[in-house]
Amino acid sequence: MFDIQGMIDALTPIALAYLSTVLLAVVTLFVGLKIIGMMMRALGGMLDKNDVDATLKPFLISISGTGLKVLLVISVASTLGVEMTSFVAVIAAAGLAVGLALQGSLSNFAGGVLILIFKPFTVGDVIEAQGYTGKVDQVQIFATIMKTPDNKTIIIPNGQLSNGSIINYSSEATRRVDLTFGIGYGDDIEKARSAIKGLVAVDQRILKDPEPFIRVGQLADSSVNFFVRIWVAGADYWAVFFDMTENVKKEFDQQGIGMPYPQMDVHLKKE
Repeated sequence: MFDIQGMIDALTPIALAYLSTVLLAVVTLFVGLKIIGMMMRALGGMLDKNDVDATLKPFLISISGTGLKVLLVISVASTLGVEMTSFVAVIAAAGLAVGLALQGSLSNFAGGVLILIFKPFTVGDVIEAQGYTGKVDQVQIFATIMKTPDNKTIIIPNGQLSNGSIINYSSEATRRVDLTFGIGYGDDIEKARSAIKGLVAVDQRILKDPEPFIRVGQLADSSVNFFVRIWVAGADYWAVFFDMTENVKKEFDQQGIGMPYPQMDVHLKKE
């Protein structure tokens, strides 16, 4: 007949022997989770204090919390007597497999974190990167979304973006507008200079400091070229560029100043 009492008597010493170990593991898990929670709240406060981007904050807290919890689980398993060598080997192998499978995504993730931390650009900036120019619409953790002037959506992986060259057209408050106007060799240089200066002077969008630059810069094949360098607020760049181009043409026409264009003379010979 099966001796239940005998089994209980046999298992009781074993249970008592492991009871303290199990209790220690439970206490370690409970206290560890409390400490991790406190550390995450402290990390959140530190990120707020340093004005870390709101998009980046939850990712940093999540990654930090996950890493600490993994370490806690390993510690609890060690307390219970689990062989750590095999346990760590399994975790390492799983991590390696996941890392190899997602290495492209991990690269983009890391690039997104770097962009959010160092902020080479922010939402609303006009940038040029990876052969594209447009306004930054969203900075996501894996990719950055841009809108081109003709309303196309460009999605650039953050890994490429963080490792490539970026031109940020919005990082400075002012920009320089570079223009070139040609006049004929037979036209009056001072008259043309005065016409350009007059247009620059009446345009309130053009800054007086730095001083506008209007000089003859090139004796080309069929024209004498004026180089015009004027400074404007970043938001006025294209408006001033197009307005000045149109207004100078109209002013030259009114004052009889020619704007030559390339011509070719063809001579026919009779034999």
